[in-house]
Amino acid sequence: MRFPRSSGVLLHPTSLPGMFGIGELGDEAYRFVDFLAEAAQSYWQVLPLGPTGYGNSPYQSPSAFGGSPMLISLKKLVEAGHLQQDDINDAPDFPVERVEYASVTAFKTELLERAFARFIEQGSREQLADFNLFCDEQAGWLDDLALFLSLQEAFGQVGWQEWESGIANRRPKDLSYWRDELAARIDSHRYRQWQFSRQWMDVKRYANEKGVRIIGDIPIFVAMDSADVWAAPRLFHFDDELHPSVVSGVPPDYFSESGQLWGHPLYRWDVMAKEGYGWWAARFRMAFTQADVVRIDHFRGFYNYWQIPAGEDTAVNGEWVMGPGADLFRAVVADLGDLP
Repeated sequence: MRFPRSSGVLLHPTSLPGMFGIGELGDEAYRFVDFLAEAAQSYWQVLPLGPTGYGNSPYQSPSAFGGSPMLISLKKLVEAGHLQQDDINDAPDFPVERVEYASVTAFKTELLERAFARFIEQGSREQLADFNLFCDEQAGWLDDLALFLSLQEAFGQVGWQEWESGIANRRPKDLSYWRDELAARIDSHRYRQWQFSRQWMDVKRYANEKGVRIIGDIPIFVAMDSADVWAAPRLFHFDDELHPSVVSGVPPDYFSESGQLWGHPLYRWDVMAKEGYGWWAARFRMAFTQADVVRIDHFRGFYNYWQIPAGEDTAVNGEWVMGPGADLFRAVVADLGDLP
């Protein structure tokens, strides 16, 4: 697919100004789109929009499909009737030049819980119908993510390999038990994903109407402690005890004598090929719902990638392994059509 010469701006939404310690999908996002349009810019590159994990990095996300609840506009929740103005009037005096994730997360999580409770009690028939529609349409990834995040809370935020063995291994009876046990928490996490999705899609729609296209981002690897890995360990190199046998990184170079030990689990490309690369097709489908053009981080890893034995302290003792190459992209294009 050809791209005419164009220009744009890279800005992660967390960097937008605002009074709640982090950029949100509210008025400031719309004003930024207006600025881009007035400056005759064609693109807004947003980087990954998923929830952040280790190190507050969107490249270590608990979900390759979900969005970050920290981007949800609190003012939009007031407009929706899920919060009252008094709920957001006494915000802490957050720094204006950086995000302090611990304090922001504590503040916004409490308000998102309050918003969910009011939505359940007082949500309109239309809102409840839209929430249920979203949950039904996105169940393929949303059910696992909402349960995963609820289980993280229940087990004290330890990695999923440290959970009780029955649920770590996704035994059906354990899945059934925990879905019942954590039903309210699961719906709370579904609510946050619903609100993120609706708010972000409104921003994207406004940008497109203004002639601005969104460039999204797919990190090639997914985090070890993620719903994606827990839900489908067959797609990754794990031993019988669900520990990784090899992990990601890059070899030593002029910048680092020991290389970079990233630590993501590596894909079983043979299994993915047998399944027609369906997981990747689903991931691309979501990416092109949220964006108009998609960048893949570490794209060269589809050709070959540096594989490091698990347990190594550095990336030195690795080896180059061939990736799926064009086969993956042929499968995705066959499923979704030509993609920008």
